[in-house]
Amino acid sequence: MSRRPNRPAAFVAPVSEDRVEARLLAIAADHIRRFGAERVTVVSVAREAGMSHANVYRFFPSKAGLIEAVVVAWARSVEMILADIASAPDPADDKLERFLTAWARAQRDGLDRDPIIYATFASLWEARRDTIMAHRARLRGFLAAIVDEGLEPGPFRVKDEERAVAFVSDAMQRFVHPALVTEMRDLPRQQVEQRAGLLARVIIRTLVSGGV
Repeated sequence: MSRRPNRPAAFVAPVSEDRVEARLLAIAADHIRRFGAERVTVVSVAREAGMSHANVYRFFPSKAGLIEAVVVAWARSVEMILADIASAPDPADDKLERFLTAWARAQRDGLDRDPIIYATFASLWEARRDTIMAHRARLRGFLAAIVDEGLEPGPFRVKDEERAVAFVSDAMQRFVHPALVTEMRDLPRQQVEQRAGLLARVIIRTLVSGGV
């Protein structure tokens, strides 16, 4: 009786570390939504990922680091939206209006569609975590770039560029600071967006008139 030749073992491509990290973040985000950040454990995330908890620590230094990474991933999605607007070739005044309304809309989207992740984002914002401060700095950088584009001979007649950027950022706080956004959760979304849009137009008229 002839024997079948041995077949070579099927090749299994190694899973990249980026994919492993992305899977851990997805599982952690799901656990935060289901149980809240306080009840998430590295062990439960590792178990669902089919690995030891020691392996999770190769990617994240602690439970707090894992949770922070989930929040940063959400914040990066907001940055991508706003970066696309900031780099668009539109006139600076039109671009600024789109940027400000999109900024406010992204915050309300986070509150409405992913409230547990957004609440965790708010807590890290209040704690002034380095990663969140970096996120805030990048958004301010986008804003500063748009204001700079709009300086004369553009539409903005500002006396002090730094003060103008601070004015815009301060004026928008009601619609972009997570604690203040959360305070408005009971207001209809349409009403909040109308207010944000009105404020954006007032800000632009102020820059155009040289009021700052």
